[in-house]
Amino acid sequence: MAISLFAMANSKAQTIIPIETAHNALVLQADAKKDVNTIFFGKKLSNRQEYAQVNDQYKQTEDYTGQLNSAYTPSGTRNLVEPAISVTHADGNNSLDLKYEDHTVTAINDNVSLLKIRLKDPVYNFEVTLFYKSFYKQDVIEQWTEIKHSEKGNVVLHKYASANLHLKSPHFWLNQYHGDWAKEMQPEQSEITHGIKTLDSKLGTRANLFQSSVFMISMDKPAEEHAGNVLYGALEWSGNFKIDLELDYQNNLRIIAGMNNYASPYSLKPGEVFATPAFLYTFSNQGKGDASRKLQNWARNYKILDGKGSRLTLLNNWEATYFDFNEQKLAELLKDTKKLGVDFFLLDDGWFGNKYPRNDDHAALGDWQENKKKLPNGIASLVKEADNVGTRFGIWIEPEMVSPKSELYEKHPDWVVKQPNRPEYYFRNQLELDLSNPKVQDFVFGVVDGLFTKNPKLAYIKWDCNAVIYNAYSAHLKNQSHFYIDYVKGLYSVLQRIRAKYPTVPMMLCSGGGGRVDYAALQYFTEFWPSDNTDPLERIFMQWEYSYFYPAISSSNHVTDWGKQSIKFRTDVAMMGKLGFDIVVSKLPEKELQFCQEAIKNYNDVKGIIWQGEQYRLADPCSGSVASMLYVNDQRTEGVIFNYLVNYRYGEGSKYPVKLNGLDAAKKYQIREINLFPGTKSPIDGNKTYTGDFLMTVGFNPVLNTNRTSVVLKFEEVK
Repeated sequence: MAISLFAMANSKAQTIIPIETAHNALVLQADAKKDVNTIFFGKKLSNRQEYAQVNDQYKQTEDYTGQLNSAYTPSGTRNLVEPAISVTHADGNNSLDLKYEDHTVTAINDNVSLLKIRLKDPVYNFEVTLFYKSFYKQDVIEQWTEIKHSEKGNVVLHKYASANLHLKSPHFWLNQYHGDWAKEMQPEQSEITHGIKTLDSKLGTRANLFQSSVFMISMDKPAEEHAGNVLYGALEWSGNFKIDLELDYQNNLRIIAGMNNYASPYSLKPGEVFATPAFLYTFSNQGKGDASRKLQNWARNYKILDGKGSRLTLLNNWEATYFDFNEQKLAELLKDTKKLGVDFFLLDDGWFGNKYPRNDDHAALGDWQENKKKLPNGIASLVKEADNVGTRFGIWIEPEMVSPKSELYEKHPDWVVKQPNRPEYYFRNQLELDLSNPKVQDFVFGVVDGLFTKNPKLAYIKWDCNAVIYNAYSAHLKNQSHFYIDYVKGLYSVLQRIRAKYPTVPMMLCSGGGGRVDYAALQYFTEFWPSDNTDPLERIFMQWEYSYFYPAISSSNHVTDWGKQSIKFRTDVAMMGKLGFDIVVSKLPEKELQFCQEAIKNYNDVKGIIWQGEQYRLADPCSGSVASMLYVNDQRTEGVIFNYLVNYRYGEGSKYPVKLNGLDAAKKYQIREINLFPGTKSPIDGNKTYTGDFLMTVGFNPVLNTNRTSVVLKFEEVK
């Protein structure tokens, strides 16, 4: 029974509350003044009693706030640093002080514990509860708050962070991610200097489009793949976020993370509970790779929908037809699905709208009836035809959006997010529906429910969200300051209803690429779409960065015609996750079709290792000419290694062996090449035997060169 939380008291009336996981500890202290502070975060001590002595070793004076390292910093009293919470009371006063009342610990199971710390203002009837949910084996903590009051009138919340962490180190380094459409997850590393660094989004939807809500903090020096102290952080919220990183004059780093309070002062009624989204974090003193494996393990077991389950391979029609298709074309593509050997066929955008047919991206969003000209017999006939062919059928929707040129817009202009007296401004020729409105929530749920009611055998939903919010305004809400928060809560309400009725149907979180991937959304989706950029060379870099925070089973990767690489290279890259195809199968040369068919068989053989195994980054494409990624099963008996040449200049290749990782040093392994293109022969001798010690110490050369730019190796234990 891994109960990871406990309390200790000492003679100075101090209560020490450590939160311990398998390797780490976050230690809080309620002092004699009832202030709750963070006194330790990092690799846990073997002697719990020594946490009380940690502060003695830091020669810091009590700072100008009158309080060191508050666990949840309020504003308006003694604290002059960036607050975690700021309020205006019912009487107009802006001060807040939070004092320790009590705490409780609940063991949810033998791995998960929940700590609740209750804080109250001694002057106002105002209360904050801090929640710390710890996952012992995975070294992950989720942290959030609940805020409530019993004042005589409404209280306005101006800031309401989920977490307020404190780190101590001589130096800190930040790894952050920026991007744009087709340029997602671009990494950037810098040393954190004194003052405040803010990572935030004000986009409303697709919140991660330009700035990601995931990040790393290295302590002492930049963490490496297999060495260094590093914290991973991520906010579980699909709307506007804000992460403040404040380095004070005594070199304490405060991380204040939560929903963005931009344009969102929240009016809280007496007795009403305001719950913030969870901020998750994990720490490793063994580098970025170890931290990522902890987070991936946690995500598969506790957060991603069906994270320990399976996934379906697919053929998408988008690049084969775009908006130009009919029943006859789709019937032929259904046959191609079976010929290729994937699990189902996905019908993308363009199947709906009659008064305003969806023949391009300027019309019909919101009018979710089948287009009678393209599909005179409806979706049901395609689902039936897929069944006859021996495959399954999935469909694309974008139910949160509306086209100005649509029947829905004409009937319900009050359902649309737009300013009543200003010109409309479009992102991708569309506007958002107001999900803060319960009627709109019912409509969006009805779009999905209607599809399944009419087509019970529907196998998959691709859910898109292509726009950001301009001219934010809700005709439904009386208080416009609640819009950005209530919009996201409305989205979650719809998704909860869908999952209550359809708990197992696979759904892709598309959102124009990785614009809305976060662990709150992934509770409802089985996978996400990393980027509309499917150039395999670009995808190597993107998928590499995503893998620090998300497991391979959640990454939807398609083989398309983007890029100049061979069909083999494109397929090999897409196999590092959930494989799909978006190509014209009928136009593939015979050998390319044969390769794809064999590659799918190989994928079906190794996909369990990719999805559920541990991932090791062996050769970083950002620092050399070779990219190499390894997946190994829990027993260390078999695995697969993907190797790519990412620099095609003359003479480039794998000049040195790539050192493997994650193997059993005492075991013996054989390595053979798979995914060979028809008619080619591998230079790899699959009969040779190597110890795990040899492969991890000396390494193995995949023989990459300008004629062999992609090599997939499978290794197995030899008894």
